[in-house]
Amino acid sequence: MKKLIVLLFVVCFVGCNQKSNPNKIKAMKLNKIVIAHRGASGYLPEHTLASKAMAFAMDADYLEQDIVLSKDTVPIVIHDIHLETVTNVKDVYPNRKRADGKYYVIDFTFDELQKLDVYERFNPETKEAVFPKRFPLKKSKFKLHSLQDEIEFIQGLNKSTEKNIGIYPEIKEPKFHKNEGFDISKIVLEILSNYGYKTGKNGQIDHLISEQID
Repeated sequence: MKKLIVLLFVVCFVGCNQKSNPNKIKAMKLNKIVIAHRGASGYLPEHTLASKAMAFAMDADYLEQDIVLSKDTVPIVIHDIHLETVTNVKDVYPNRKRADGKYYVIDFTFDELQKLDVYERFNPETKEAVFPKRFPLKKSKFKLHSLQDEIEFIQGLNKSTEKNIGIYPEIKEPKFHKNEGFDISKIVLEILSNYGYKTGKNGQIDHLISEQID
């Protein structure tokens, strides 16, 4: 069975008085779920397929996908709605920034985004790595990819390894996308359905949660 959690809205409450409900505390410890945040992002540039492959090999329960749309409505796996903190967009497209100085994913087609290199997260002003002890900045070759690419990658690894590691998509800033004229939630849900993530009683996706409600 394909495993899916779509991040839409999460409210968490953990009691501070552990003595008040020891059975519940014990149950929580026994039912831990490991979610690979941006893949194995402590070892490889975040959200690259290489980082997802490493997280898969480390037996995470779920691999997270942050999702932002391109200009031609391709869902891209990237943490931010802009590009300058993890790619060389300033070098490749120096004149494509908006008035606020940022380079937005939604202003580029998928083919244009494919021309960018992905790096370990860095400060675009100082050009220094945000986490200097992680993967060396601007070393090796990493690229942006679509949600479809990642789903096929994970499903392929599940087949070849006989595992059942799930996906954990997070729709980024739906209000921003709506203001740009796109219904990102509808696009993402249709893709998830096409790849078989629809196991509810009425053909709907089981665990539907979301980070942001606008």
